[in-house]
Amino acid sequence: MNKIYIENKVFEKIDFSKKELTKGEYENCTFINCLFSHTHLSNIIFSSCEFKGCNLSLAKIVNTSFKDITFRDSKLVGLHFETCNKFLFSVEFENCILNHSSFYKLMMKKMQFNNCTLHEVDFTECDLTGALFDHCDLSRARFEKTVLEKADFRTSYNFSIGPEINRIKKAKFSALGIIGLLDKYDIVVD
Repeated sequence: MNKIYIENKVFEKIDFSKKELTKGEYENCTFINCLFSHTHLSNIIFSSCEFKGCNLSLAKIVNTSFKDITFRDSKLVGLHFETCNKFLFSVEFENCILNHSSFYKLMMKKMQFNNCTLHEVDFTECDLTGALFDHCDLSRARFEKTVLEKADFRTSYNFSIGPEINRIKKAKFSALGIIGLLDKYDIVVD
């Protein structure tokens, strides 16, 4: 069966939980205020696409390709990005809610998270070299055996990162953010 190829199309206010997105390849497409919650997006290829104001919470993304994708003002709760196609995986998040999502073992060098809520997100064994976490809430996010070299956390908060179990060489933190590196020691910093 041949997959469809769709290019330069705008999809607006479509509830894909009722009308499934056709399997295929989507290039330079824009999805505005669409609902993908609990849908199956597996085996779909998205290249140079933008999702604005969309809800993708709990969507199935097994072998889904996200190549040069921007998510803005979107809700992506409970997504398992580690099940995506890892080849050319490249995403950027701005004003998004990614609570309870997982990026386990993904290569995400220079990834950008701008003004995002990342509660209980799993970054275990990720490579986040040079990543930017700009004004992000990382409450209970998990960093374990994670490469954070040259990552920038200066404007982010509520993170807890164990320097002894992560690679943090040349990572950037604000003076207030240093507490997120020491909190596990249960010490008081005034």
